[in-house]
Amino acid sequence: MNAAIKAGADVSITARQDPAVKRAIAAIPDDAWQKIRYTNAIFDHDSRVWISVAEVAEVPFTAFSSKAKKDRVQGRLVVRRIPELNKKDLEHPTLFDTHRFHALFTTTALDTVTADQVHRRHAIIEQVNADLKHSALAHLPSGRFTANAAWLVLAVIAFNLTRTAPTITGPDLRSATTTTRRKLITIPARIASSGRRITLHLPRA
Repeated sequence: MNAAIKAGADVSITARQDPAVKRAIAAIPDDAWQKIRYTNAIFDHDSRVWISVAEVAEVPFTAFSSKAKKDRVQGRLVVRRIPELNKKDLEHPTLFDTHRFHALFTTTALDTVTADQVHRRHAIIEQVNADLKHSALAHLPSGRFTANAAWLVLAVIAFNLTRTAPTITGPDLRSATTTTRRKLITIPARIASSGRRITLHLPRA
C-alpha cells in the first residue's frame, strides 16, 4: 500500500472486521449516518434524500497502526451498514447484532457517498475476473505471449456472448455467468459412433 501511495496512487481496499475496525465503527455517532442509493432505494423529491435501508458514514483511521510509524497509512474508514435481517435471539442486542457492516479503507479525497459507490463498482470487475479465471483463463494454452493474447481475446468474446445470451432467453438466466453456462451451454450428452456417423445423445429433459 505504501508503494502505491508513494507512486501517487490513491487506495481503496476492503477492511477486514478486526478489533481495530470494529472499535472505529462503534465510535461513529448516530447522527453521522446518511441514507444512500442501494438495492430497491427510492428517491424522495420533496426531501431530496434516498429512502433506503442502507446508510454510510466515515471516520478517520490509521491502517497498520501496530507496525512501525513509517509503515502506517493515514486515511478514512468508510462504512456502509445494512439492517441485519437474520434476527438473533439475544436479550440485549449489540451494535454488531442489529446491523451488517461493510468497511473500506480509503485515501481518496472523494466524499463519503461517492467513495462507497466507487468501491462498490470494484465488485463488478472482480466478478468478471472470477468468471474468466473459472473458465477459459484457467487453461492458457501456451508459453508464448502471442498465443495467450489471442486466447484472452477469444475468452473475452465468449464471455461477452455468454452475458448477452440471458437478455435474449429470458429472466430465468439473468444471473451469474456460471449459471448461464450450466443451464444453457454445458448440456450433458453422450457421444456415440456408429456406421461412420457420430451421434450426440441428449437427455430428454
